[in-house]
Amino acid sequence: MKAKRFLLLFAGLIFLARVNGVALGCAACFGQSDSPMAHGMNAGIYALLGVVGTVLCATATFFVFLARRSAAVAKLEESSTEESSKGQ
Repeated sequence: MKAKRFLLLFAGLIFLARVNGVALGCAACFGQSDSPMAHGMNAGIYALLGVVGTVLCATATFFVFLARRSAAVAKLEESSTEESSKGQ
């Protein structure tokens, strides 16, 4: 069992040693910020920021809606309590 684990580890190390250096970094890391890959990466980042921003705004809007609804219900209950106490 130990020999098999050692063999797998050794094979993995050999594989990592054989990997080309180009595969270890992106275009921004190598200073080619005007390459098509860098533009695509920036577009992807902006798209994901847009999705996250939209979800955060929707969540905040929902909680504002709940707060307003709660205030309206509390005001309605308060006015109905006052009317019932005046009638007695």
